[in-house]
Amino acid sequence: MNIGLIDRILRIGLGALLIALAYMEILGAWGYIGIVPLITGLIKWCPMYTLLGIQTCPVHANIKYPK
Repeated sequence: MNIGLIDRILRIGLGALLIALAYMEILGAWGYIGIVPLITGLIKWCPMYTLLGIQTCPVHANIKYPK
């Protein structure tokens, strides 16, 4: 788990918004890229954060990732 509460809420909200706009054909097919932030927000883990050593979850902030 490397995504904190605020980060998680923003990811889920943005992902859902992008998917909804794509579904309504306002954004086009590119809006379905919202599935990425939606899924990472739901599972509370972002592989890119792990690669970059970013941690927004205060509970696991002391974990050091190998570089």
